[in-house]
Amino acid sequence: LKMNFRKLKASEIDARVSTINEKGCSLLLYKDARVDMTLLDEEFGRMNWQRHHRLIGDMLVCCISVWDEDKKCWVEKEDVGTESFTEATKGVFSDSFKRSGFNWSVGRELYTAPFIWVSKNDMNIIKGDNGKCKTFDHFSVKRIEYDGDKISKLEIVNDKTKKVVYSMGMLKSAEPSADKTPDPVELDQITRIKKLCEMNSLPESYICELYKISTLKSLSKIQADAVIREFDRFVKKYEEDIPFN
Repeated sequence: LKMNFRKLKASEIDARVSTINEKGCSLLLYKDARVDMTLLDEEFGRMNWQRHHRLIGDMLVCCISVWDEDKKCWVEKEDVGTESFTEATKGVFSDSFKRSGFNWSVGRELYTAPFIWVSKNDMNIIKGDNGKCKTFDHFSVKRIEYDGDKISKLEIVNDKTKKVVYSMGMLKSAEPSADKTPDPVELDQITRIKKLCEMNSLPESYICELYKISTLKSLSKIQADAVIREFDRFVKKYEEDIPFN
């Protein structure tokens, strides 16, 4: 049984608000169940795969079976689902199906998505009566490219303003122009970079060396945004420059 699922197109990926506060929000990339159906149809043919659900205790399990012509048998992969906040019954069926699809490699490249942060300047944040932040803005993936099985370029827009609110894979475009004095780095940006360095065992001095500065406080706001967006690439470059034994 050979599989060669194509990578997801930008139009097949949704961007959902994960966490939100007064400074902005983080986004998660995900696919819906219709995408899995489409790719399974494309890869195996509509009559050569099937799904069924069953309860194990209080957990709903979805099994996707694919017909293996060489072995003359059904090959199965399964996973459990979790309830949706809005539609519990429908959500758990859909979620178990999508999780089972990941087992078949449908859209597994989404697991390589970077940390996606949208600044408060690029969205409308509202405080509810309970004091919690929320937004009615929606976001879409405008562009995505891959390097093998990993996401290498990503661009996300605010559907309401049509403005690009996140981009990955274009570090040079984040450099300030020579004829304009860049805005200074903000305290929360430094705090976030320090935290990312600590979590990934990356010396702060390494970033300073790349930007030819003495401390992180010497970064511009644009440079700091680029560091946060592209942090996984800084870690990869560091590991290539100074391989771990």
